[in-house]
Amino acid sequence: MPGSGRIRTGISLAGAGPPSHGEAMFCVDEVTAEAIRRAFHEEGELSAVIELRRHFPLITDNARGRECVRIIAGWRPVSLPAQAERKVVRLKPRRQPTSAPR
Repeated sequence: MPGSGRIRTGISLAGAGPPSHGEAMFCVDEVTAEAIRRAFHEEGELSAVIELRRHFPLITDNARGRECVRIIAGWRPVSLPAQAERKVVRLKPRRQPTSAPR
């Protein structure tokens, strides 16, 4: 519209930015990661990609699948620190309530 102060370019700004990082992320539980690591170390990268696709069928690109399995194969299981002896913190004893004079 002439005189409205708006410039129309024909470009929509909705969705014009880069995709959200959430669209390219997925979570791997420890059982799945172990199966992928085992396939990678025992049978090779291609077998690990097949195992990855078995759990995540939407990953269809071989190059992306190979990248993912190399990353997962490099993971080490989280080891919990050995529990040291529990230290008992002694609190001050509670004061005994004194009986109020009647």
